[in-house]
Amino acid sequence: MRLERSEMNTHVQEFSVQDRYCGPKGMVNGGWISGLLASYLPSAGAVEVTLRAPTPVDAGLRIERAGSRVELFHGTELLVEAVPAEEDPLPPPFVPLDQARRAERHFVGAGSHPFPDCFVCGEREPGNGMRIHPGTVGAPGTVAASWFAHPVLAEWAASMPLTHVWGALDCPSGWAHLEPGGVALLGRITARVHRQVVPGRTYVVVARRQGRERRKLFASSAVYEVDGRLVAAAGATWIEM
Repeated sequence: MRLERSEMNTHVQEFSVQDRYCGPKGMVNGGWISGLLASYLPSAGAVEVTLRAPTPVDAGLRIERAGSRVELFHGTELLVEAVPAEEDPLPPPFVPLDQARRAERHFVGAGSHPFPDCFVCGEREPGNGMRIHPGTVGAPGTVAASWFAHPVLAEWAASMPLTHVWGALDCPSGWAHLEPGGVALLGRITARVHRQVVPGRTYVVVARRQGRERRKLFASSAVYEVDGRLVAAAGATWIEM
């Protein structure tokens, strides 16, 4: 990325996103781009991100930050906006690591994945994707998976970037609803990151259905340390296609 200009109280940055970080083919993963915008706001509280339209990969994008609002544009089209959230999202309960690993064996996307190239939940090689594959655990509507925070994905930095942490919160909340052949896109996500994700460690990701309203699917999600300490939590709204 490169800083293009700063005018009065509005800061503008122009950049593009590699197709490596796609969700659906040709589109940036919704959680990843949400985490990018969240990184422009103070890290002490929760952030609400609304996705107005898909973000294209390898295209000229522009971030504009004015006060407590961050907006992403492609040309004149508003794609994504982020603002501080009024309340912290409530996480689903912790699932032990051994149960999360057993749940992965029942990942619906293993046999019917609408976006197999997804950076977060697709079938990428280790170090090229996050490989979070949540499966049903306990009562229907709750899914869990392990997540090895591969150091290559952090570019050998001391902590995983917010883009990846928000990605880990994003996709599992969709899989809490999806059945084989189902397709949905992220519409809104509110998240708070409480502590850093350390590369080289394994984490537990949990998501739970929170209801639906016609085509809107609601879910909560969380990233936990293996000892049960909360790392990050989110509430998401998906739009069923």
